[in-house]
Amino acid sequence: MSFGVAACGSSSSGSQSSSSSSGSTGSSTLTIYSSLPLQGDSRAQSLSVVNGEKLALAAKGGKVGNFTIKYVSLDDSTAAAGKWDPGATSADARKAAQDKSTIGYLGEFNSGASAISIPILNEAGVLQVSPSNTATGLTRSLGADKGEPDKYYPSGKRTYGRVVPADHIQGAAQVSYQKDNGCTKSYLLNDKEVYGAGLAKNVAAAAKVQGLTIVGNTGMDPKAANYRSVAQTIKASGADCVFFGGITDNNAVQLFKDLHAAMPTAKLFGPDGVAETAFFSKLGASLEKVTYITNPTLDPKLYPPAGQEFFKTYKAKFGTEPEAYAIYGYEAMGVMLQAIQNAGAKGNDRQAVIDAFFKIKDRDSVLGKYSIDENGDTTLSDYGGDRVQNGKLVFDKVIKAQTS
Repeated sequence: MSFGVAACGSSSSGSQSSSSSSGSTGSSTLTIYSSLPLQGDSRAQSLSVVNGEKLALAAKGGKVGNFTIKYVSLDDSTAAAGKWDPGATSADARKAAQDKSTIGYLGEFNSGASAISIPILNEAGVLQVSPSNTATGLTRSLGADKGEPDKYYPSGKRTYGRVVPADHIQGAAQVSYQKDNGCTKSYLLNDKEVYGAGLAKNVAAAAKVQGLTIVGNTGMDPKAANYRSVAQTIKASGADCVFFGGITDNNAVQLFKDLHAAMPTAKLFGPDGVAETAFFSKLGASLEKVTYITNPTLDPKLYPPAGQEFFKTYKAKFGTEPEAYAIYGYEAMGVMLQAIQNAGAKGNDRQAVIDAFFKIKDRDSVLGKYSIDENGDTTLSDYGGDRVQNGKLVFDKVIKAQTS
């Protein structure tokens, strides 16, 4: 399928292919699109990511070398869905793919959405960098479903990367956090999305390695009125801990409340998909005490000076603390601008920018020093363990995930 823009070279696989074919926009003004869910429970998180992206671009004066960068924020959600939507996501990706000035695309927030946009942008030869996707199968085959990740890259070349550690790392961090907090039997639930189901699968795999007993692993209905019967089933399993692989939009607050009502002493664990105000501000005091969340964002004090400056600048400019993924929005824009810069005079050539992205090594960033590996993944691996107090997320500890 073609979208009327220059595709990229031969069908040879891998990201290291040359940029011999022309992917030049032919323009000195380049557009970077952002696609995030701006409606539903994820709105606050997404707006915070957008703010981070804008701050990173402003820090460069809106320019890279001789190129002026235009930023366009798109919405991949709908009011009817109340969260990211496949049709809206596809429309965003096609808009960027069909714009001849497009040099990059920041998104999506949700891994299931990126499973839709990656193939569209891949065929158009547009670099895509996600600030938040963690589903393993988007970039690597280990622990992925059949056909992943190749099915996302119809051109045969890699065009996608991310600045957050993938879920084979979060899965291991989750199990470590559960064991650290006394869990002996854990029940896994997931929201049946690419992200949630994949993460639960990674948690189950890590549990085998680390010796945590899993007594159940099932999907839940995100549209159910309540989860009382689900909670009773889990209670009968003998689980002392429950992990939910999913996002706030998929009824996570109601699920946690019903689980806590049925199992008041059970410890409830969630991933980065619920590390947002729309979730933790609605739990209440009793439920807060048994809630544990893994989240790649660490205590600001643990970041290098550039990262600590980000948090200060954000609060000064926007008058509020950033949501967890704001700093990843900043870094997603930052690494894309570096790829354009490293492409030099070919900064308006899509393939040259993709090649430059995959060659980034030892980048000093707000997150610390990292490289982009051959899969498009960051080499960063630390996760944070968080608690909830008085409606706010409170950093607990750094988790050094053991993935093997």
